[in-house]
Amino acid sequence: MEVSRPLVALGALTVAFAVFSEAVTMGLMTAADRAIAQPVAHAWSDSLRPLALAIAELGGVELTGLIAIALTVYLLWRGFRHEAWALLALPLVEVVEVVYKLVVRHPAPIRSVHGDGPSLTMLLERGPTALHNSYPSGHTLRAVLVYGLLAFVIYRLAPRGLVRKLAIPAAAVIISLVALDRLYLGVHWTSDVIGGLLLGGMALTAAIVWLDKPRPVG
Repeated sequence: MEVSRPLVALGALTVAFAVFSEAVTMGLMTAADRAIAQPVAHAWSDSLRPLALAIAELGGVELTGLIAIALTVYLLWRGFRHEAWALLALPLVEVVEVVYKLVVRHPAPIRSVHGDGPSLTMLLERGPTALHNSYPSGHTLRAVLVYGLLAFVIYRLAPRGLVRKLAIPAAAVIISLVALDRLYLGVHWTSDVIGGLLLGGMALTAAIVWLDKPRPVG
């Protein structure tokens, strides 16, 4: 029986995330995180702050949630009820993110004077139940999952043309911008971003595996 490429990719990403998370837990990434943070901090420009905060909104739970809801409605409208269940990957991966931030001791950088894009997730940073750990980056994993899934659906369903051709490259650009923006604003370590890329990749690949399943008849 031939194993599909998305399924192989899912297995590889799962192993990579588990191994990398263990390295973060053991503190093996601390030196690299701090070494990368220094030159990034020196590259800061106040004139770019509005742009950096705007990019942060691309990975916020509000915008990515709205896109996921819109994509679900579209799939249901087109009659893809079976495929619409793939969007459950977003709330499920958010639960995994919170669990890791609870159990993996990895203190966030000291809150940057640069600030961050306003988001409901900031509520988790305040009060007695605040999450003080930063691994993995929620903005990054949401960007990978939501924009990656949106690009996949457009590529599969859109007619041949410029929109279909640009869907995947555009998603890659947005994901890259969000990932780099987390570092530029100084709200995440490099290891947080890598963890977000891996966990988001896992969720995206799992959703694609579901979308690739044969549709039930009747």
